[in-house]
Amino acid sequence: MAESGDPPPGPAAPRPNPCKGATGLRRIANATRNSLAGLASAWRCEAAFRQEVLAACLLIPLALLLDVPALGKAAMIASVLLVLVVELINSAIEAAVDRISLERHELAGRAKDLGSAAVMLALVLAATVWAFVLFG
Repeated sequence: MAESGDPPPGPAAPRPNPCKGATGLRRIANATRNSLAGLASAWRCEAAFRQEVLAACLLIPLALLLDVPALGKAAMIASVLLVLVVELINSAIEAAVDRISLERHELAGRAKDLGSAAVMLALVLAATVWAFVLFG
C-alpha cells in the first residue's frame, strides 16, 4: 500500500534519452549521429526529399558558377537549403502523425497539409529568389 506522500502508481517512466545526459564532445557526437540518421531516413523514405536533394546538387554548383554578386549567390544557395530544411520538418510531422495513428482524422490531415504548405512556400521563395537574382 502506498504511503500518503508517494505518487499514485501509473505507467512506467519513459526511458531516459541517452543524448540528454551527455555533455561536451559526447553530446556533439550523439547529436551528429542522430542528425545523420535523420538525413539517411529522409533519403530512404521520402521521394520528395530525394528529388529536392538532387535539385540542390544541380542548383548549388550553378549558383556558384553564375556571374552574380556574392550576396546573390548566398541568397540562392540559402533558398535551396531552406527547401531541404522545411522538407525535413514536414517529413518529421508526417512521421509523428503516422506514429500516433494511421486512421484518418481532421487534425492529422490538417497537420500534414500545413507541413506540405510550408514546403510549397519554401519552393516558391526559392524560385522567387532565383528569379530576382537572375533577372533583377
